[in-house]
Amino acid sequence: MTKRAWWLVGLNFLIPGSAQLLAGSRTLGRFGVRATFSLWTAVAVGVVVFLLWPTPIYWVATNVIALTLLQVVLAAYAVLWVVLTIDTLRLVRIVRAWPKARPAIAALSVGLLVLSAGVVGYGSMVAGVTRDTVSSMFADGNYQDPVDGRYNILLLGGDAGPDRTGMRPDSLSVVSIDADTGATTMIGVPRNFERAQFSEGSPLWGEFPDGYDCGDLCLVSYLYTYGIEHPELYPEAEANGSNPGIEATRDAVSGITGLTLQYYVLVDMQGFADLIDSLGGIDIDVAERFPYGPITSTEPYGYFEAGVQRMDGAAALWYARSRFEASDYDRMERQRQVQEAMLAQFEPRNVLSKFQGIAAAGSQVVSTDVPSGILPRFVDMGTKARTQPITTLELVPDLVNTNEPDYEYIHALVQQTLAAAVAAG
Repeated sequence: MTKRAWWLVGLNFLIPGSAQLLAGSRTLGRFGVRATFSLWTAVAVGVVVFLLWPTPIYWVATNVIALTLLQVVLAAYAVLWVVLTIDTLRLVRIVRAWPKARPAIAALSVGLLVLSAGVVGYGSMVAGVTRDTVSSMFADGNYQDPVDGRYNILLLGGDAGPDRTGMRPDSLSVVSIDADTGATTMIGVPRNFERAQFSEGSPLWGEFPDGYDCGDLCLVSYLYTYGIEHPELYPEAEANGSNPGIEATRDAVSGITGLTLQYYVLVDMQGFADLIDSLGGIDIDVAERFPYGPITSTEPYGYFEAGVQRMDGAAALWYARSRFEASDYDRMERQRQVQEAMLAQFEPRNVLSKFQGIAAAGSQVVSTDVPSGILPRFVDMGTKARTQPITTLELVPDLVNTNEPDYEYIHALVQQTLAAAVAAG
């Protein structure tokens, strides 16, 4: 009976339902075995498809209906495994096994149940969290084709926080991704860039046909507030998952870079500290010791030491935002470091182990008009991009004149950088 108990417990773990076929209800056993082989077949097919053509897997991982179905199936299988394990313990007749073996048999049964049903249950939880994140974060907008073979995304870092009034973009970048190769270029636009120009199709063309000139210091970051104050310029913005401030900024950055910006992503700089904490922190190589604190402070709050530093969310936020004894251009360089460090931390093992916290933080931090329908393609491009270095271009002095910009030169510089990124990839 002791040998029988070990065999039944082992078979229940390896092929759930087989114990019932041998010593219990054959109806329950057949159902369990069929469900097991169906799950194994689905997993095997999924692995093969992922290795040969991963796009369908990306579609399942970003489709709300498919994720709901996957969550229900995995939860049902976890419940079935619990039922089969409890029934196996009944069939084992543990009281008839060798007394010294009884605790080991019971412990093994419980341990294998936690391992098997726990893994499947965790998969069900991940599917549910992913579905909720996709639903809350991404829009239902229309799919847009790449322009000149590229997707160009406006990345805004918002400076809303307890020490600020309202929200305005503190960081402006364009992430340009080659649709075929995934070669990625990040173009930084200083928040104090002046005389932003607009195309004739922009609502701001009529207001500023010769570029953004408000009669005073007219920084590109001010256009967010201008758009919010003039919602009539972009009456469809809210319905399309955006707002007039974002659209005004998008038109300005498009004019500066000469690129069509299909989508935007707005990251709340105050809230992104939670996202970094959910990742377990990030590693930043600090070039030299420097003080940090608000620009209005007479004394620094502290210092970042030179060398590789492990930063939590609060420290990374100060590192990215501080302008104490520093310029906007210094801060832009640090912000790019933080962005690249976060991308490096988003590797599969780290994301899976901390998935729930990352998803919860991400849905609170990020707003975007990227439609859920295009996510499979973006995930595919992101996978390719991870194997290549990110090319950067900062539109800062002395490379360009940010007060009296030469747009013909800037547009040519952008195109040269994009071409070099593709060639390097």
